[in-house]
Amino acid sequence: MIKQESSREEILARIGLFENITEPNLRALGEICLEKDIAKGRLLFREGDKGYSLYILVTGSVQLYKTAPDGREVVIKVVRSGEMFGEVILFEQDCYPVSAVALRNSRLYAIPKHQFSCLLEREDFRRDFMASLMRKMRYLADKIQYLTAHDVEDRLFLFLEEQFGRSAGFVCHLSKKQVAVAIGTTPETLSRLLLRLKREGKLSWEGKRIEIAAEAWPG
Repeated sequence: MIKQESSREEILARIGLFENITEPNLRALGEICLEKDIAKGRLLFREGDKGYSLYILVTGSVQLYKTAPDGREVVIKVVRSGEMFGEVILFEQDCYPVSAVALRNSRLYAIPKHQFSCLLEREDFRRDFMASLMRKMRYLADKIQYLTAHDVEDRLFLFLEEQFGRSAGFVCHLSKKQVAVAIGTTPETLSRLLLRLKREGKLSWEGKRIEIAAEAWPG
């Protein structure tokens, strides 16, 4: 989690896509970042909107989702503090392929697309950024694989580990419906799974608090 008192350059240096970028380039990047606050429940952008900025989440939580033909929201990712999103507009298309909504009151850095494109003209910046971007593409490929290769229980634990780490207990600001969508199942199926896990002493979800037995984690 990012500390509020951290400088802009310190925050940028902790982001995977920028962790190997030189200090002068980090300063240049920090100079074009615009702070933006967004309230819980507010949309940052909609799927299909023209993309003018990419974003870094400083504090809070943002959900990226697509809308299926039947109107269902399919969660692509829940963005955590210190992560970037929206960078696809730099390379593949001019419009956002997903929608972004704040799950909590959040603070972001907005990086204008045209100014970031100027930074990419620097050879060292471009090299480091592209290498990091490839790592993110591999993550998305792994996400697709886990949605198709694991059962619902495994997907639940993998999702919780990704979002909160292997902890005995933590506060989850996501609703059960949001978690169900994120792991590719229905709220009813998730409810039945949670009841079984509670009976087995593996997991308890009361209010926003989740408690998980050490032996419940897969692997």
